[in-house]
Amino acid sequence: MEYERVAITENAKELVKKIKEKHGALIFHQSGGCCDGSAPMLFEKEDMYLDESDILLGQLEGVNYYMNQDQFEYWKHTHLTVGITEGRGSSFSLEIPYGFRFIIHSRLFTEEESTALNM
Repeated sequence: MEYERVAITENAKELVKKIKEKHGALIFHQSGGCCDGSAPMLFEKEDMYLDESDILLGQLEGVNYYMNQDQFEYWKHTHLTVGITEGRGSSFSLEIPYGFRFIIHSRLFTEEESTALNM
């Protein structure tokens, strides 16, 4: 069985599709505490600098989802689901002009998921 670290809600998928139509290639990055805490942020792919300390957690609607390795240490035992809520975050994420912000819902992995994903 294949397990995933990150998923996305249907309404968040729709918002990502709209943003992709306007901005093209995108990237998700879950910040490490600045601005919106540990909120997922969406950027144009070329606007986000990644290095060897960024870990690819998965792909949502064709958009790679990254997290810094220090942040990953806190989240590695959890499944993350990206959703949206009305309101304005305090970051530079691309969903802000649409009146929404991305949020994370998390749950601990089952023992089976944790074994498979955190070998």
